[in-house]
Amino acid sequence: MIDERAYLDLLDARARDPERIVRAAVARRRRPLLAGDGRTCIIAADHPARAALKVGNDPLAMARRRDLLGRLLVALAQPGVDGVLGTPDVLEDLLLLGALDGKVAIGSMNRGGLPGAAWELDDRFTAYDAESIARSGLEGGKMLLRLALNDPGTAATLEGCARAVTDLAARKLVAMVEPLPARRESDGTVCISKEPDDLVRVISVASGLGNTSAYTWLKVHVTDRMEQVLEATTLPTLLLGGDPGTRAAGVFEGWKRALRLPQVRGLVAGRALLYPPEGDVAGAVSAAARLVHG
Repeated sequence: MIDERAYLDLLDARARDPERIVRAAVARRRRPLLAGDGRTCIIAADHPARAALKVGNDPLAMARRRDLLGRLLVALAQPGVDGVLGTPDVLEDLLLLGALDGKVAIGSMNRGGLPGAAWELDDRFTAYDAESIARSGLEGGKMLLRLALNDPGTAATLEGCARAVTDLAARKLVAMVEPLPARRESDGTVCISKEPDDLVRVISVASGLGNTSAYTWLKVHVTDRMEQVLEATTLPTLLLGGDPGTRAAGVFEGWKRALRLPQVRGLVAGRALLYPPEGDVAGAVSAAARLVHG
Protein backbone atom coordinates (compact mmCIF):
# COMPACT_ATOMS: atom_id res chain seq x y z
CA MET A 1 0.00 0.00 0.00
CA ILE A 2 1.18 3.55 -0.72
CA ASP A 3 1.60 5.55 2.47
CA GLU A 4 -0.45 8.72 2.86
CA ARG A 5 2.45 11.11 2.42
CA ALA A 6 3.65 9.55 -0.84
CA TYR A 7 0.14 9.45 -2.23
CA LEU A 8 -0.57 13.10 -1.38
CA ASP A 9 2.78 14.07 -2.91
CA LEU A 10 1.78 12.26 -6.10
CA LEU A 11 -1.55 14.13 -6.22
CA ASP A 12 0.16 17.45 -5.55
CA ALA A 13 2.75 16.88 -8.29
CA ARG A 14 -0.06 16.07 -10.73
CA ALA A 15 -1.76 19.38 -9.93
CA ARG A 16 1.19 21.74 -9.40
CA ASP A 17 4.19 20.41 -11.29
CA PRO A 18 3.34 18.30 -14.36
CA GLU A 19 6.86 18.89 -15.72
CA ARG A 20 8.10 16.69 -12.90
CA ILE A 21 6.94 13.75 -15.04
CA VAL A 22 9.28 14.84 -17.83
CA ARG A 23 12.18 15.30 -15.41
CA ALA A 24 11.58 11.86 -13.89
CA ALA A 25 11.48 10.25 -17.33
CA VAL A 26 14.78 11.86 -18.33
CA ALA A 27 16.44 10.85 -15.05
CA ARG A 28 15.17 7.26 -15.09
CA ARG A 29 17.92 4.64 -15.22
CA ARG A 30 17.13 2.39 -18.17
CA ARG A 31 17.98 -1.25 -18.80
CA PRO A 32 17.64 -3.85 -21.58
CA LEU A 33 14.39 -5.73 -22.06
CA LEU A 34 16.05 -9.07 -21.34
CA ALA A 35 17.84 -9.90 -18.11
CA GLY A 36 21.24 -11.56 -18.17
CA ASP A 37 19.66 -15.00 -18.55
CA GLY A 38 17.86 -13.92 -21.74
CA ARG A 39 14.45 -13.82 -20.01
CA THR A 40 12.07 -11.13 -18.81
CA CYS A 41 9.15 -10.92 -16.38
CA ILE A 42 6.84 -7.95 -16.98
CA ILE A 43 3.82 -6.83 -14.95
CA ALA A 44 0.90 -5.64 -17.11
CA ALA A 45 -1.19 -2.69 -15.89
CA ASP A 46 -2.80 -1.25 -19.02
CA HIS A 47 -6.30 -2.59 -18.34
CA PRO A 48 -8.07 0.50 -16.88
CA ALA A 49 -7.63 2.63 -20.00
CA ARG A 50 -9.75 0.12 -21.93
CA ALA A 51 -12.32 -0.08 -19.11
CA ALA A 52 -11.23 -3.69 -18.48
CA LEU A 53 -11.61 -3.29 -14.72
CA LYS A 54 -13.06 -6.64 -13.67
CA VAL A 55 -11.09 -9.17 -11.65
CA GLY A 56 -12.90 -12.29 -10.51
CA ASN A 57 -16.27 -11.26 -9.10
CA ASP A 58 -15.32 -7.61 -8.59
CA PRO A 59 -16.40 -5.54 -11.63
CA LEU A 60 -14.37 -2.47 -10.59
CA ALA A 61 -11.29 -4.01 -8.98
CA MET A 62 -8.76 -2.16 -11.14
CA ALA A 63 -10.61 1.15 -10.89
CA ARG A 64 -9.22 1.84 -7.40
CA ARG A 65 -6.04 3.60 -8.50
CA ARG A 66 -4.34 3.94 -5.13
CA ASP A 67 -4.86 0.23 -4.49
CA LEU A 68 -3.60 -0.67 -7.98
CA LEU A 69 -0.49 1.46 -7.55
CA GLY A 70 0.19 -0.14 -4.18
CA ARG A 71 -0.02 -3.59 -5.74
CA LEU A 72 2.32 -2.49 -8.54
CA LEU A 73 4.87 -1.17 -6.04
CA VAL A 74 4.83 -4.53 -4.24
CA ALA A 75 5.18 -6.40 -7.55
CA LEU A 76 8.03 -4.26 -8.88
CA ALA A 77 9.95 -4.69 -5.63
CA GLN A 78 10.12 -8.49 -5.98
CA PRO A 79 13.40 -10.05 -7.16
CA GLY A 80 13.22 -11.22 -10.76
CA VAL A 81 10.56 -8.71 -11.85
CA ASP A 82 12.06 -6.86 -14.78
CA GLY A 83 9.49 -4.18 -15.50
CA VAL A 84 5.97 -3.02 -16.21
CA LEU A 85 3.63 -2.41 -19.14
CA GLY A 86 1.11 0.42 -18.91
CA THR A 87 -0.65 3.42 -20.40
CA PRO A 88 0.74 6.94 -19.86
CA ASP A 89 -1.32 7.62 -16.72
CA VAL A 90 -0.11 4.49 -14.94
CA LEU A 91 3.53 4.73 -16.02
CA GLU A 92 3.63 8.41 -15.11
CA ASP A 93 2.20 7.67 -11.65
CA LEU A 94 4.96 5.09 -11.20
CA LEU A 95 7.56 7.57 -12.42
CA LEU A 96 6.38 10.11 -9.84
CA LEU A 97 6.57 7.41 -7.17
CA GLY A 98 10.16 6.58 -8.19
CA ALA A 99 9.29 2.98 -9.04
CA LEU A 100 10.66 2.70 -12.60
CA ASP A 101 14.37 3.30 -12.05
CA GLY A 102 16.29 0.33 -13.41
CA LYS A 103 13.11 -1.30 -14.71
CA VAL A 104 11.85 -2.02 -18.22
CA ALA A 105 8.92 0.23 -19.14
CA ILE A 106 6.68 -0.67 -22.10
CA GLY A 107 4.03 1.80 -23.27
CA SER A 108 0.57 0.49 -24.21
CA MET A 109 -0.65 2.04 -27.46
CA ASN A 110 -4.15 1.07 -28.66
CA ARG A 111 -6.82 1.07 -25.96
CA GLY A 112 -9.80 2.38 -27.93
CA GLY A 113 -11.71 -0.88 -28.41
CA LEU A 114 -13.84 -0.66 -25.29
CA PRO A 115 -15.61 -3.83 -24.09
CA GLY A 116 -19.23 -3.92 -25.22
CA ALA A 117 -18.86 -1.00 -27.62
CA ALA A 118 -20.20 -1.16 -31.16
CA TRP A 119 -16.65 -0.35 -32.30
CA GLU A 120 -14.94 -2.80 -29.88
CA LEU A 121 -12.85 -4.50 -32.57
CA ASP A 122 -11.71 -1.19 -34.05
CA ASP A 123 -8.87 -0.96 -31.53
CA ARG A 124 -7.90 2.65 -32.14
CA PHE A 125 -4.52 3.97 -31.01
CA THR A 126 -5.58 6.24 -28.18
CA ALA A 127 -2.57 6.12 -25.81
CA TYR A 128 1.14 6.15 -26.67
CA ASP A 129 2.49 6.44 -30.20
CA ALA A 130 6.04 5.62 -31.32
CA GLU A 131 7.22 9.22 -31.04
CA SER A 132 6.02 9.64 -27.44
CA ILE A 133 7.43 6.24 -26.45
CA ALA A 134 10.84 7.33 -27.73
CA ARG A 135 10.54 10.79 -26.14
CA SER A 136 9.59 9.25 -22.79
CA GLY A 137 12.58 6.92 -22.86
CA LEU A 138 10.52 3.73 -22.81
CA GLU A 139 11.86 0.41 -24.06
CA GLY A 140 9.03 -0.30 -26.48
CA GLY A 141 5.33 -0.26 -27.24
CA LYS A 142 2.60 -2.87 -26.94
CA MET A 143 -0.42 -3.19 -29.21
CA LEU A 144 -3.50 -5.40 -29.21
CA LEU A 145 -4.54 -7.16 -32.41
CA ARG A 146 -7.89 -8.92 -32.10
CA LEU A 147 -8.42 -10.47 -35.52
CA ALA A 148 -12.09 -11.06 -36.33
CA LEU A 149 -12.93 -11.95 -39.92
CA ASN A 150 -16.59 -11.07 -39.40
CA ASP A 151 -16.05 -7.53 -38.10
CA PRO A 152 -14.85 -4.67 -40.36
CA GLY A 153 -13.21 -2.91 -37.41
CA THR A 154 -10.37 -5.39 -37.66
CA ALA A 155 -9.13 -3.81 -40.90
CA ALA A 156 -8.41 -0.46 -39.26
CA THR A 157 -6.75 -2.22 -36.34
CA LEU A 158 -4.51 -4.19 -38.71
CA GLU A 159 -3.46 -1.02 -40.50
CA GLY A 160 -2.81 0.82 -37.24
CA CYS A 161 -0.72 -2.01 -35.83
CA ALA A 162 1.33 -2.29 -39.03
CA ARG A 163 2.06 1.43 -38.90
CA ALA A 164 3.03 1.24 -35.23
CA VAL A 165 5.39 -1.70 -35.85
CA THR A 166 7.07 0.27 -38.64
CA ASP A 167 7.32 3.46 -36.58
CA LEU A 168 8.76 1.70 -33.53
CA ALA A 169 11.28 -0.25 -35.61
CA ALA A 170 12.47 2.99 -37.21
CA ARG A 171 13.43 4.08 -33.68
CA LYS A 172 14.91 0.65 -32.79
CA LEU A 173 12.22 0.11 -30.18
CA VAL A 174 10.44 -3.16 -29.42
CA ALA A 175 6.96 -3.60 -30.90
CA MET A 176 5.10 -6.05 -28.65
CA VAL A 177 2.09 -7.37 -30.60
CA GLU A 178 -0.66 -9.30 -28.82
CA PRO A 179 -2.54 -11.31 -31.49
CA LEU A 180 -5.88 -12.78 -30.45
CA PRO A 181 -8.35 -14.74 -32.63
CA ALA A 182 -11.75 -13.08 -32.14
CA ARG A 183 -15.25 -13.18 -33.54
CA ARG A 184 -18.33 -11.00 -33.23
CA GLU A 185 -21.32 -13.11 -32.15
CA SER A 186 -24.87 -12.60 -33.39
CA ASP A 187 -25.80 -10.83 -30.14
CA GLY A 188 -22.96 -8.33 -30.64
CA THR A 189 -20.60 -9.72 -28.02
CA VAL A 190 -16.94 -10.39 -28.83
CA CYS A 191 -15.49 -13.81 -28.06
CA ILE A 192 -11.82 -14.77 -28.00
CA SER A 193 -10.84 -18.22 -29.24
CA LYS A 194 -8.09 -20.23 -27.57
CA GLU A 195 -8.15 -22.94 -30.22
CA PRO A 196 -4.55 -23.69 -31.29
CA ASP A 197 -5.30 -23.54 -35.03
CA ASP A 198 -6.94 -20.12 -34.63
CA LEU A 199 -3.96 -18.85 -32.66
CA VAL A 200 -1.57 -20.11 -35.36
CA ARG A 201 -3.43 -18.02 -37.95
CA VAL A 202 -3.30 -14.77 -35.99
CA ILE A 203 0.35 -15.31 -35.05
CA SER A 204 1.14 -15.74 -38.75
CA VAL A 205 -0.58 -12.44 -39.56
CA ALA A 206 0.96 -10.55 -36.63
CA SER A 207 4.48 -11.73 -37.50
CA GLY A 208 4.27 -10.06 -40.91
CA LEU A 209 3.05 -6.62 -39.84
CA GLY A 210 5.07 -3.53 -40.74
CA ASN A 211 7.99 -3.02 -43.07
CA THR A 212 10.37 -5.05 -40.86
CA SER A 213 9.98 -7.64 -38.13
CA ALA A 214 13.42 -6.96 -36.68
CA TYR A 215 12.02 -5.42 -33.48
CA THR A 216 8.72 -7.30 -33.27
CA TRP A 217 7.91 -9.47 -30.26
CA LEU A 218 4.71 -11.45 -29.74
CA LYS A 219 2.59 -11.72 -26.60
CA VAL A 220 0.48 -14.86 -26.81
CA HIS A 221 -2.11 -16.87 -24.91
CA VAL A 222 -1.05 -20.17 -23.41
CA THR A 223 -3.23 -22.88 -24.92
CA ASP A 224 -3.08 -26.54 -25.85
CA ARG A 225 -0.37 -27.71 -28.26
CA MET A 226 1.85 -24.67 -27.61
CA GLU A 227 4.78 -26.31 -29.36
CA GLN A 228 2.74 -26.52 -32.56
CA VAL A 229 1.35 -23.00 -32.07
CA LEU A 230 4.82 -21.46 -31.80
CA GLU A 231 6.04 -23.28 -34.89
CA ALA A 232 4.21 -20.46 -36.70
CA THR A 233 6.92 -17.90 -35.93
CA THR A 234 10.59 -17.33 -35.16
CA LEU A 235 9.86 -14.08 -33.33
CA PRO A 236 10.64 -13.83 -29.60
CA THR A 237 7.50 -14.53 -27.63
CA LEU A 238 6.19 -13.60 -24.20
CA LEU A 239 3.34 -15.45 -22.51
CA LEU A 240 0.07 -13.66 -21.79
CA GLY A 241 -1.49 -13.62 -18.34
CA GLY A 242 -5.18 -12.68 -18.15
CA ASP A 243 -7.76 -13.04 -15.40
CA PRO A 244 -7.39 -16.62 -14.07
CA GLY A 245 -10.53 -16.57 -11.95
CA THR A 246 -10.34 -19.69 -9.79
CA ARG A 247 -7.82 -21.40 -12.10
CA ALA A 248 -4.61 -19.85 -10.72
CA ALA A 249 -2.84 -23.17 -10.22
CA GLY A 250 -3.66 -24.26 -13.78
CA VAL A 251 -2.47 -20.94 -15.19
CA PHE A 252 0.91 -21.26 -13.44
CA GLU A 253 1.30 -24.83 -14.67
CA GLY A 254 0.57 -23.71 -18.25
CA TRP A 255 3.21 -21.00 -17.98
CA LYS A 256 5.72 -23.50 -16.61
CA ARG A 257 5.27 -25.85 -19.57
CA ALA A 258 5.31 -23.09 -22.20
CA LEU A 259 8.42 -21.42 -20.77
CA ARG A 260 10.41 -24.49 -21.86
CA LEU A 261 9.84 -23.68 -25.55
CA PRO A 262 12.77 -21.99 -27.32
CA GLN A 263 10.81 -19.01 -28.70
CA VAL A 264 9.48 -18.10 -25.26
CA ARG A 265 11.51 -15.40 -23.54
CA GLY A 266 9.32 -14.69 -20.55
CA LEU A 267 5.98 -13.58 -19.25
CA VAL A 268 3.72 -10.51 -19.28
CA ALA A 269 1.00 -10.90 -16.65
CA GLY A 270 -1.24 -8.48 -14.81
CA ARG A 271 -4.41 -9.52 -13.05
CA ALA A 272 -3.20 -13.06 -12.38
CA LEU A 273 -0.35 -11.63 -10.29
CA LEU A 274 -1.69 -8.32 -9.01
CA TYR A 275 -5.01 -9.80 -7.79
CA PRO A 276 -4.27 -13.41 -6.78
CA PRO A 277 -7.19 -15.32 -5.23
CA GLU A 278 -5.45 -15.61 -1.87
CA GLY A 279 -4.48 -11.92 -1.84
CA ASP A 280 -0.71 -12.45 -1.57
CA VAL A 281 0.65 -10.20 -4.33
CA ALA A 282 4.28 -10.61 -3.33
CA GLY A 283 3.94 -14.39 -3.23
CA ALA A 284 2.20 -14.68 -6.60
CA VAL A 285 4.65 -12.32 -8.31
CA SER A 286 7.69 -14.04 -6.78
CA ALA A 287 6.41 -17.44 -7.90
CA ALA A 288 5.98 -16.17 -11.48
CA ALA A 289 9.43 -14.56 -11.49
CA ARG A 290 10.95 -17.85 -10.35
CA LEU A 291 9.21 -19.65 -13.21
CA VAL A 292 10.66 -17.16 -15.68
CA HIS A 293 14.19 -16.93 -14.33
CA GLY A 294 14.51 -20.41 -12.91
